[in-house]
Parts: sequence; C-alpha cells; structure tokens
Amino acid sequence: MAASDQHRSRHHDESSSRPNKKKKISRSPETNLLFNLNSCSKSKDLSAALALYDAAVTSSELRLSQQHFQTLVYLCSASISDTSLRSLAIDRGFEIFDRMVSSGISPNEASVTSVARLAAAKGDGDYAFKVVKDFVSVGGVSIPRLRTYAPALLCFCERLDADMGYEVEEHMEAAGIALEEAEILALLKVSAATGRENKVYRYLHKLREYVGCVCEETSKIIEEWFCGEKAGEVSDNGIGSDVGMLREAVLKNGGGWHGHGWVGEGKWTVKKGNVSSTGRCLSCREQLACVDTNEVETQKFVDSLVALAMERKAKMNSCETQVDFSEFQDWLEKHGNYEAIVDGANIGLYQQNFVDGSFSLPQQLESVVKELYRESGNNKWPLILLHKRRVRALLENPTHRNLVEEWISNGVLYPTPPGSNDDWYWLYAAAKLKCLLVTNDEMRDHIFELLGSSFFHKWKERHQVRYTFVKGNLKLEMPSPFSVVIQESEKGSWHFPVSCENNEESSRTWMCISRQSVLDSPKSNGKLATS
Repeated sequence: MAASDQHRSRHHDESSSRPNKKKKISRSPETNLLFNLNSCSKSKDLSAALALYDAAVTSSELRLSQQHFQTLVYLCSASISDTSLRSLAIDRGFEIFDRMVSSGISPNEASVTSVARLAAAKGDGDYAFKVVKDFVSVGGVSIPRLRTYAPALLCFCERLDADMGYEVEEHMEAAGIALEEAEILALLKVSAATGRENKVYRYLHKLREYVGCVCEETSKIIEEWFCGEKAGEVSDNGIGSDVGMLREAVLKNGGGWHGHGWVGEGKWTVKKGNVSSTGRCLSCREQLACVDTNEVETQKFVDSLVALAMERKAKMNSCETQVDFSEFQDWLEKHGNYEAIVDGANIGLYQQNFVDGSFSLPQQLESVVKELYRESGNNKWPLILLHKRRVRALLENPTHRNLVEEWISNGVLYPTPPGSNDDWYWLYAAAKLKCLLVTNDEMRDHIFELLGSSFFHKWKERHQVRYTFVKGNLKLEMPSPFSVVIQESEKGSWHFPVSCENNEESSRTWMCISRQSVLDSPKSNGKLATS
C-alpha cells in the first residue's frame, strides 16, 4: 500500500474512533429572518430591517409571522424620533401593519401600541384610537395597557380636542386602566386651555388620587390655571356656605379633601413655601391633614379580613375557627374603646434570637403598653393580642402571672385561639376601630394585599406604629402628623407637594393656593353658625 494511502487509511480510522462532534443545527428561513430583524431592532437599523422585509415579501420560501410583523412595526415606531427617518418610518410602518392584517394575522397589544404611536406621530389621533378600539372589540388573551391608549389620548389633548380626549379616558376607565401623571397632566392642560373648570377640578383630584407629589411641569400648569382669569371667575354656587356638609365630607373621605367642587370667590393667591415638621403650612398657617383611607375602602378591607378568617374553617374541616373569630368580633363590639392595638408576639420576640424564641414580657411588651397608656390623652390602655399558647406560658410563670391576670381582667389582653392566625385578629381590630397598630411586621403576606398595594400602603402610613429598643429604652415611631399628598381643605384652599430629588421633607416645596371663603368672613350665615 502506498504511503499516502496508508496515511489516509490511518487518518480515517482515527477520525472514526473520535466522538462525533455536535452537528450544527440548521435554522429555518423564518427563524433566520426573525434573528436578523431582532438584531436590527437592537441596533436601531431601520433601513436594514426594511431591506430584509422587502426581500422576504418577494420570497416564495418565507412565511411572515406575527413576531416578524411585530418587530418591524415596533422598529418603525421607535424611529419616529429621528427626524431623518420619521416620514419613512410612518409610511412603511402603516404599510407593514396593513399587510399583517390583510394576511389574516391578528395584531397583539405590542403591535397595536406601535401603530397607535405611528398614527399619533402623524397627528391622526382618530386612527390611533380606532386601532385600539378594534383591538379591544376582538378580545382575546392580549389586552390593552396604558401605553396602548396613551398615543391617542395625548394626540387629542395636544390638538385641544378635549371631547375626544375625554372619550379616550372613558374607554380606558371601562377597561380598568388607571391614568398616570403624564396622561392626567394632558387632560388637565386641555381642560384649562378650553375653560372647562369642572374638568379641571376633576383632574386635580385625579392627581391627588393617583400621583401624590407632582412634578415641576405639572406644578407650572396648575399655577397657570389658578393665576388665570377663568379660575378667578369660577364661583362656588353657595357650596362654601355649607361648612357642615364640607366638614362631614372631609371626615367621610378620610381627611384631606371633600370633592364637592370649587369653594370661595374671587381671584386665587398662589404661594410657594415649605411645611413645618408638624404639618403647618408656613405660607398660610393652615394645618395639613394626615389622610386616612375612606369609609368605603376601610369597610371593604374589614369585610375581606372577616371572610378570610372564616375561610380557614373549610381548610381545617372544623367550625372552631369560625366560632372563635365570631366571638372575637362580638367581644370587640362590647369592649372596642381602644386607641391602639398591640401585636404582642412581634414585640415580645423583638431581637430574641433564641431557639423557640425566648419571650420578653417585662422588658419589652410591658414597656410598650405603659408608654401607650402614658401617651394616650384619655388614660386608655391599648389592646394586646397574643396567642393563647404564649398567654398560658406566661400565666405559669410566677414572675408574670399577676400582671397577665390583671391585663386579662381589665380587657388589656385578648388571647387568640389555637389554629388561628394572630395577624387576622390584630389587623381586623385596628381596621375596625380605625386606631393605631403597634408592630414592626412588614405585612408582606398575601392577606395584606386584599385591596391592592396602593390602599394598604396608605392605611399603614396612617395607622402603623413602629418601635425600637436601644439599650433597653423604648422609642415609638408614630405615624407622620400629616400626609405628603395633594390636599383640599373645607375652606377651598389647595396644597400641592412638588417632587424633589432627595425627598427631604424639610426642603420640599409646596404650592399653597387659596382665595376668600366663608370661613374667612367675620360674619356667617345660618348654615355656618349651626355647624
């Protein structure tokens, strides 16, 4: 055998003895196209993406899918900010979307959003709104979002078509989509520009409900409205004279607003200043409120907690839990004159890093109870909620027995039954009695999100008292005496907190806006006198 043949034979034998290398997976033309389109999207290369699309359309080997079209219309909508590409992006974007629809491919939310942005960039708010309404009417898994409606809404507002802007908002509300500051600002701006004072009032309250602190741009629009001639002409139509009704509305709403309309007469005065650490406006000397949840929200929360506790019965295959919680509800109705509820386990186990959790009654729980009694201006004891197992252990300890028995007999301590969750009891009591809750529990469990994070955050801000022990000394961190949110007083004045970089309350700017009201008058009519 020739040397060369021997070499080839040996090489073949060695190659066949090696493990086979993983074969390169061949991708379909559709997969390759999607990969290349995604690369163009990442590099924002619209021209290259359109060239790929044009080639694909003329190819008999390719079938364009929803993902291909979605990537293309997104890239077109993302290119409208480039003035050199704007016209091309709009024209080709509509062309691609039309082909998508004519091919029988249903657009998803992302595609509809992209096309709505293209239409808005063209100034065609009607088409931007139509494509969203068509998408909603078809239904399906994909649902519209705030970003889907925003192009049409902002387009109408920019061209001062207030009625169409309101129509888009109604459509959003029906779809359960909440506005954010940019969209509320656009509606507020168009309402002010077209002189619709009732709509301005509505959107100021939308800001209060959904935003809290306003940005600089929003504060300027608000200031322009109140300094304008139209705002000074708006009358309260006698609402301001019924101070009793306004005060009752503020109380029912949880404080900080009444919602009955403009109050006062004449021109408004706009000042910018700060608020003291106690919540006193340094511009008008008015005391800001610590805003609580309203009565409807609170009752819904209470009812949800009751339902949750009762639901436990089915899981335990026992009626004991239901009976126990019902007994607690009845007991609370008879003894519910408390200003504070205490999460006994949370305090007793604070910094007790031992196996089985050493419970510290004298050093911690008793300190909290005494401090709350001392700080109560009415000499009221708080209510401690503690599991029956821990109460039994304390009663068996001669050192603590007398104090615990005294607490039970005076209604200061309620033992929660076995098989129940302490959290239901102390949270229900605090919500039902609308009083303070002393606990460091972060309350991240799902049962605390029954009404959504926005509600629960507001509730905790108003009711939760945190605590620390430094070298055995107790420090209670009471809720802030005022809420950093937009506020409307019974006098008709407004206070707007403006966002700041460091969120340092002492340096935060507040807009204080007021005008003459009945409460400023030395004389009062019958309604004011009786209130």
